[in-house]
Amino acid sequence: MKDTLKECFKRALQEEEKGIKHKGLLITHPNIEEAKRHLQRAQESLKFCEVYRKMEADYKIPEEWFYALYYCALAILSKFGVESRSQKYTALFLQYAQEKGVIDYDKEFVRRIIVHKEKGIESDVDEREKARYGSWTKDESIKEKYEERTNLCKKAIEQATTIVFSPQELKVPEELIKQ
Repeated sequence: MKDTLKECFKRALQEEEKGIKHKGLLITHPNIEEAKRHLQRAQESLKFCEVYRKMEADYKIPEEWFYALYYCALAILSKFGVESRSQKYTALFLQYAQEKGVIDYDKEFVRRIIVHKEKGIESDVDEREKARYGSWTKDESIKEKYEERTNLCKKAIEQATTIVFSPQELKVPEELIKQ
């Protein structure tokens, strides 16, 4: 994981220096205002869930659950001063920061946004894609897990908010950016 992230940061910097939009993680500067906007979007995603629930547009809800979690992740990266253009690397960076004890963020929240290539291993990314690109509109399982998943997203928003507004300065671990 460390080597993958190190290469991601290195490649993103090289791409940016060549005038190419990077497709990974780029170190910028901590940006609390940006983090606040990501948290606001996470909260709005939950409001959209309620709207879609009332409209009985079940197929839209998994996407909003996913994005509520993803916006929390982006908020935390903003606190670190990391710009992301990759779901895969966003999740990988948070997983690394958790394992190193840099942040106290529930592993479940990160597990749900991990992009898996292997068949048979799924996350909320897969559920979002099935809902987004599938032809179904109503699903009883969405109704059954609505409260649980919404509460999970609320907890993620709470934890991300605590991290973002903590006086603790977050820095990208040195081993990820050293040449």
